[in-house]
Amino acid sequence: MPLAPTTPASLVDQAIAGMRALLASGEWEVGTRVPPEPALAAALGVSRNTVREAVKALAHLGLLQVRRGDGTYVAATTDMQALMRKQLDRVDLGHLLEVRHAIEVRAAALAAERRTDDDLAALDAIMVRRRAAVGAGDGPAFVDADVDFHCAVVAAAHNPLLVELYDGLVETLRASIEDPGVADVLAAEHDAVLAAVRAGDPAAAASASAELLEHVIP
Repeated sequence: MPLAPTTPASLVDQAIAGMRALLASGEWEVGTRVPPEPALAAALGVSRNTVREAVKALAHLGLLQVRRGDGTYVAATTDMQALMRKQLDRVDLGHLLEVRHAIEVRAAALAAERRTDDDLAALDAIMVRRRAAVGAGDGPAFVDADVDFHCAVVAAAHNPLLVELYDGLVETLRASIEDPGVADVLAAEHDAVLAAVRAGDPAAAASASAELLEHVIP
């Protein structure tokens, strides 16, 4: 059977698939400025017009953001994350906290049942970073570690759908975390979550996660 000639539409799809692969691989993280059209066209083996159409399509989906006079940036790395970001733009932090409660409390219980030694090692390393950031007065490092802790607890639940749903909250979560200054007022609550997950106690993990979130100001 002879192959059908490549159509412009399929070239756009090819470019979209190539950019999606870069998003999925982690090479293009949220906030990353994507290469300019000529570089993308060369890398993907398509024309600049094809790249332009592909960028428009991904921007429409909420994965990319085109800033006039500045460039194109990654707004989300998955369709679920893009969808969640669009919804979160319409709600306040109180609503975000309710959604976090629904996901994190259940995830903590599952993490206590399913966590592996690697999960615990990752959580321990994050807590070390968290404490070091507070000691050094490094606000950005603290925010990174705090976000990573919550993501690692959800990851330890080993439910890929929960992970994807939570991933959609991450950037909004990051923006809601304040620099603790010289004192981490929620250190004990984070330690309690980790201790319950380590002990393999789902009820205690859920309770500790709920207690932590009760102290978060919306």
